[in-house]
Amino acid sequence: MKPCGTGPEHGIPIPGGRRRVLLSSVSSDAHTWNLIYLQLLLEERGHEVHNLGPCVPDELLLSTCRRLAPDLVVISTVNGHGAADGGRLIRGLRAQRDLERLPVVIGGTIGTRAAAPGTYAPALLGAGFDAVFENGDGLRDFCRFVDTVPARRLTGAGSR
Repeated sequence: MKPCGTGPEHGIPIPGGRRRVLLSSVSSDAHTWNLIYLQLLLEERGHEVHNLGPCVPDELLLSTCRRLAPDLVVISTVNGHGAADGGRLIRGLRAQRDLERLPVVIGGTIGTRAAAPGTYAPALLGAGFDAVFENGDGLRDFCRFVDTVPARRLTGAGSR
């Protein structure tokens, strides 16, 4: 199955390097459809995806980052609490010396109030996210960002 609007025919080329991606939501977000969609999108593009699912405690995300050594962490939230939960999460992650350089992005419905695009990005970028994709930002921008993350050579699941 192919996520709608992806692939070279839609102007989103498939990347050359395979990346290990850790996919998660924030601790307060119980939604799963967004995580499943992103997992399918990233897998279609050739990446190895580890989906932690919804309502992930910050400490579980940090310990999984250490265990899996992902190339990228993608935080997806649609409950509107991404600004608060995501800010806390990234500050905690950046405080860890072994994780301070790990690329981490957040996207989705970041706030609970109807806000202009770009409202939450400055604070979240300042807190330590490498990119913020607020509701309404295109998948093309997200895919382009993922393609800029250095990929380590992966030969199979669990290899490093």
